[in-house]
Amino acid sequence: MENVLVSIIITTKNEEKNIENCLKSIKAQSYPNIEIIVVDNNSFDKTKEIAAKYTSNVFNYGPERSAQRNFGLMQKAKGEYTMFLDADMTLSPDLIMNCVEFIKQGNYVALHISEVVTGEKFWSRVRRFERSFYDGTVIDGARFFRQNIFVKVGGFDETMSGPEDWDLDKKLKQIGAIDLVPSGNNRAVIYHNETEFDLKKYLQKKIYYAGSFANYINKWGKNDCDVKKQFGPYYRYIGVFIERNKWIKIFEHPILSIGMIWLRFLVGFNYLLFKD
Repeated sequence: MENVLVSIIITTKNEEKNIENCLKSIKAQSYPNIEIIVVDNNSFDKTKEIAAKYTSNVFNYGPERSAQRNFGLMQKAKGEYTMFLDADMTLSPDLIMNCVEFIKQGNYVALHISEVVTGEKFWSRVRRFERSFYDGTVIDGARFFRQNIFVKVGGFDETMSGPEDWDLDKKLKQIGAIDLVPSGNNRAVIYHNETEFDLKKYLQKKIYYAGSFANYINKWGKNDCDVKKQFGPYYRYIGVFIERNKWIKIFEHPILSIGMIWLRFLVGFNYLLFKD
């Protein structure tokens, strides 16, 4: 198999605690041809200095994640495939190899990747449990792309901060198929470091993201089938947790299920409280 270039773009802002582990996991990949691009947003800590030890492609750009990602891919990336990461993420060693093989075999335009939330505190375990229900659903967002297709659809919508991942998926699906890379006993997963999970900050972030929901809904229409699922109470609070026999996990982990229900309630309550 030809080892075509894969560009991995990491967006950062004051991530000196996380960026090195992220970069080490990329350097440890079994896939041999990877370009690392770090797009920082005016960090005042040592993020850029640490990143520079692993790649010469360290840039400063803002003001938001969508603009950073578009800059990295459309202006700097040279790969045939590209992937976006947050600085608090690390990769299983064979992830990129699995993504390249899978996207070629299925001729997909983009891929979802299973995400495993790390940490052993109660709320981290709840988040890990909750996140396991979202893989490959309309709640998920693609992370691995064919570079030319990403450019063709215009990349991320920079007027959004939060639902831009959903918006990109919808644009991509108009051109081709998106699928979930088989995780294969955690051989193809992203680990998301939420070991210092802070419930207050988590809810504040969700409220911030909700500020772009109206733009997204207006763009695609409230009657769009994906929009109905993403914002409809049935799918968000019931459907996504029971489809494809996932309901079995609810009964296998009752304590985590109660925590998940409470967390979903808090997110929904805060959204309604601060809406408008």
